Amino acid sequence: MKVGFIGLGIMGRPMSKNLVKAGHEVVVFDFNKDAVADLVSCGAEAAGSGKEVAQKCDVVITMVPNSPHVRAAVLGANGVAEGAHEGSVVIDMSSIDPTESKAIGAELAKMGIEMLDAPVSGGEPKAIDGTLSVMVGGKKELFDKYYDLLMVMAGSVVYVGELGAGNVAKLANQIVVAVNIAAVSEALTFAKKAGADPELVYQAIRGGLAGSTVMDAKAPMMLGRNFKPGFRIELHIKDLNNALNAAHAISSPVPLTAQLMEVMQFLKSEGCDKEDHSSIVKYYEKIAGVTVES
Repeated sequence: MKVGFIGLGIMGRPMSKNLVKAGHEVVVFDFNKDAVADLVSCGAEAAGSGKEVAQKCDVVITMVPNSPHVRAAVLGANGVAEGAHEGSVVIDMSSIDPTESKAIGAELAKMGIEMLDAPVSGGEPKAIDGTLSVMVGGKKELFDKYYDLLMVMAGSVVYVGELGAGNVAKLANQIVVAVNIAAVSEALTFAKKAGADPELVYQAIRGGLAGSTVMDAKAPMMLGRNFKPGFRIELHIKDLNNALNAAHAISSPVPLTAQLMEVMQFLKSEGCDKEDHSSIVKYYEKIAGVTVES
């Protein structure tokens, strides 16, 4: 299948490489010329704009930071819509506000262009090894048609419902992840302050009900003082802002999400916004006066 891919950042670059490795013809575009050159060296074809990508491919994947970037890539000047034709399909794998997914999809529908919203979870490591979790919204027949394509980049691809539902699921995911990381941070900081070895406490509780994928991914990073980003604080701030906006629009209270937004804003003020979201532990360390290390 000939596939367009727009957005070759931390996530998009390895995702598009997996499509190339699987034997798909991939046409890529990004403003980062080094990223484009990297994909070309792997066997992809470069395009000069989103418009050109859409002219060459019936299906175009977008993987960009936030709602305005998706709108620009798809509906802006030299964007996908300008090069697409009736029957073209946009699969937006960015994590954005679900109301904006619906709005962009409605604009595309006027031109006869279909859209799926298919945000991902798993961070850079799972993007590299092709085991992302993908949550998809849109027409079920489109989901069925492109399921195998999405599975090239994923370990799990789940249909959630109509357009926008994929990003609702992603925001729900980000709420759970943020609160879980905070709980791990709070618990390990408590253990350290109480005089216990936080590494041993982690090993003691990880096999019980408190254990989680988040704990096993993030506790070792906290304990090892490794805050190299798999998923940056600034991106989680973006997701929580979208979650708060979406929740407020439907009068759905999200008090824990709001609290975690303030924790992350503190970390941003401390210059940690480019670090992995495991650096949430630094907030607890600051207020407790200890450092979580064995």
